[in-house]
Amino acid sequence: MARYITITLDKRGVSCRARLLDDEAPRTCQAVWDALPQSGSAYHAKYARNEVYTLVPPFADPKPGRENPTITPIPGDVVYFGFEPWEIGNPAYGYDEGSEAHSAQGATDLAIFYGRNNLLINGDAGWVPGNVFATIEEGLPEMAAAAQDLWLRGVEGETMTYARA
Repeated sequence: MARYITITLDKRGVSCRARLLDDEAPRTCQAVWDALPQSGSAYHAKYARNEVYTLVPPFADPKPGRENPTITPIPGDVVYFGFEPWEIGNPAYGYDEGSEAHSAQGATDLAIFYGRNNLLINGDAGWVPGNVFATIEEGLPEMAAAAQDLWLRGVEGETMTYARA
């Protein structure tokens, strides 16, 4: 039986519904499912293009490792990244001092992709593969419009929440 999550940009009041890809990424799906709900500041990507994400404390123990990885996510992909502290804490990335990006434990990045032509590369680190663990089946156009609004008007005060549907 399929499992679903909701992903919400809380301040904008926009949500989408995604189906977990249990067959393709079973370890990642289980780790995320067991850790829900998760919420944190919303960010719009600088490098990857059409991506909105949140950083939360690491929650997978053990870490799921690579499964269903991509460096070219498509619209509707929901992706898990596990980062060590040295990978994202660079001051040049612009995260606030209190952000999970500066945590001594590293951070988990939960991201959605809302448009085409994404490429997961970072000028400092190179390729950044992520685990595609869900696909958005409802609400992608509305989420894409809200994500564009984040890009144009800024993310200040916006939070992103992942929860069981």
